[in-house]
Amino acid sequence: MLDIAVIEEPAAAEASLDPIRSRILAALAEPGSAAMLAVRLALPRQKVNYHLKELERHGLVELAEERRKGNVTERVYRATAASYVISPSALAAVSPDPSRAPDQLSARWLLAVGARLVQEVGMLLTGAARARRRVSTFGIDAEVRFATAADRATFTDELARAVAVLVARHHDENTPGGRSHRLVVGLHQIPTAQENQIVQENRTVQEDPR
Repeated sequence: MLDIAVIEEPAAAEASLDPIRSRILAALAEPGSAAMLAVRLALPRQKVNYHLKELERHGLVELAEERRKGNVTERVYRATAASYVISPSALAAVSPDPSRAPDQLSARWLLAVGARLVQEVGMLLTGAARARRRVSTFGIDAEVRFATAADRATFTDELARAVAVLVARHHDENTPGGRSHRLVVGLHQIPTAQENQIVQENRTVQEDPR
């Protein structure tokens, strides 16, 4: 099982967003059969079996083993990843494009940059998996608390200058065989506990299968 998988196909994305199927994917962090999942999720076995076949068809679950019980063969499935991210490429022509409005102070522009990051790294992961190679990446995740908005502005100015100097020092336009890399630096507020609760409540309402 992968730690995380990127969903690039629109049909697979649609399958993963179905409320029942997303519950099945979460439950299959531990392998199980349709009968076992029916008990875990309190759903009819026939319904679980139907959704399992759809998830398998899109590569979101896979057969882990087959167990013989008398005259019956029990198929045990597992999720192909512990978690999933839907690539903006699944949205085709309406996927976010940072070049449309390159405003560094816009939250929506930052979101578009993040979406592009998911799309490009997802493509690299897909290609590397087929070639049985690793993807070379680097990331920094840090938290900083500012006393005032002025302090935040000063920080962003200093960070922008530092990054510009570093990029200019190492950027090589002409060496044969060189490969371009994308550097993304983002700064955003961390959602509060209340904001997280609102998101979870909205998600619960949307995923209620009743």
